[in-house]
Amino acid sequence: MKKAFIKSNQEAVKLKIQLARALADYDNLRKRIEREKETFEKVANLKLVIKLLPVLDTLKKAQGHLKDEGLGITIKGFEDSLKGEGIEEIGVSRGDEFNPEIHEAIDVGEGSASGKIEEVLAGGWKFIDGPVIRHAQVRVSK
Repeated sequence: MKKAFIKSNQEAVKLKIQLARALADYDNLRKRIEREKETFEKVANLKLVIKLLPVLDTLKKAQGHLKDEGLGITIKGFEDSLKGEGIEEIGVSRGDEFNPEIHEAIDVGEGSASGKIEEVLAGGWKFIDGPVIRHAQVRVSK
């Protein structure tokens, strides 16, 4: 009787260990699937953002010509939506020092100050406190 009790007690301990391992495996799997889901959503969102940035560029160019208040509201809403997704515009303006980490030199001009931005052709975008999504496209002086 004592041997049977010891044997069943050992089996219970083994089953407890197996259950604990199975629960840990399940928890690890659940966490991995959640991380993969977040990564997939980020990649899908990023692809959409990359496709929509040229539309935003066009709206901004149109606003420069039309001075339409409704267009300005649309652009602001667009930018606010991007900010809500953790994406912000890279601040760049004429006269800034060229930085290859955030700028892309599309053209080189004959400006007075070498290595300075002469013109911003398209704004750059990046994740807030993160990597660049699209470099600012600029004309740089020689």
